[in-house]
Amino acid sequence: MDIKKEKISTPISIKEKSDYRNFPMVPRVVYGKGSFDQLGDILMPHRKNADAPCIFLVDDVFEGTDLISRIPLIFNDQLIFISAEEEPKTVQVDVLVSKIRNDFTEPPSGIIGIGGGTLLDLAKAVAIMLNNPGTSCAYQGWDLVRKPSLYHVGIPTISGTGAEVSRTTVLLGPEKKLGINSDYTIFDQVIMDPELTKGVPKEQWFYTGMDCFIHCIESLNGTYLNAFSQSYGEKALALCKEVYLQDIDASESREKLMMASWHGGMSIAYSQVGVAHAMSYGLSYLLGVRHGLGNCLVFQHLNEFYPDGVALFHKMLKRHNITLPKGITAKLTDSDFDTMITVSLGMVPLWENALGTDWMKIMTPEKLKSIYQKI
Repeated sequence: MDIKKEKISTPISIKEKSDYRNFPMVPRVVYGKGSFDQLGDILMPHRKNADAPCIFLVDDVFEGTDLISRIPLIFNDQLIFISAEEEPKTVQVDVLVSKIRNDFTEPPSGIIGIGGGTLLDLAKAVAIMLNNPGTSCAYQGWDLVRKPSLYHVGIPTISGTGAEVSRTTVLLGPEKKLGINSDYTIFDQVIMDPELTKGVPKEQWFYTGMDCFIHCIESLNGTYLNAFSQSYGEKALALCKEVYLQDIDASESREKLMMASWHGGMSIAYSQVGVAHAMSYGLSYLLGVRHGLGNCLVFQHLNEFYPDGVALFHKMLKRHNITLPKGITAKLTDSDFDTMITVSLGMVPLWENALGTDWMKIMTPEKLKSIYQKI
């Protein structure tokens, strides 16, 4: 794919700005098959005492599986199973924080998230809110968190979201779907064990992997593009093409997709995502559509903005025999569409990255509604 042909407007060079963002990165990473079994040793130096447990937030799909017996529970550690069937919510974060504060006399030694993007985002949000006052919805936005989060660890069991490396935790709030975008959101430790992604259902594997693919397309064709983001985005895109368009064995596919997710998440550190993500937030807020699926539902109709990317996407759909749901918005009222449009248009950095500073002249509410109506 010729990246240059897809640019919608002239990129804004980071060098043209008066200052530079000093973004944090995950300081500790363990990668490799079986690396999950090092979790006990990794946590030990961070344990305070028996009254300051480690809290493990685990996708309930693993309840009763061998993985649970491998979690290094000691002292008063608590394991909390959480369903990932729905997008993470601010009220869910607040309930978890309240429970942890009520159950223990001291703050936990750490929060460990084990699962996909939902569990990783919940772990990040809970770690933030245990050290910050108020409710989590008050921190939805950019750089609103004032105090460092509790020590927190991310262990992905599905690849694609980039949540393991990103500085945001995306939450459905009472008024909007928006991330807590903060330097304090970044995990202190990530464990990347490709073996943990075995057994992911095919459609979920596809939709979550497409989250990564769309990250790359939106970052590489955005007005915020720079050499830092481009280097990660190009690598992630190449890996996605290998996984979804070539014949490679299952073990290699798991490893490559896990690294694609990492690079895809890194590609937006100095950049942003774009049209598909902005629109999928509206779908998720109103209809509860899962993030990966929502991106796919929108992206199929974005040929005007990402022609080469959309063409590749349709090849991937065909190769893996994936049929996207239809008629998702068929019965929505004008009020429903207005709600989705309001949520979507509130994602200003995403639109600016996608369409430039004059984005409001391009993506009008009427145009946005016409795309939603196709879904």
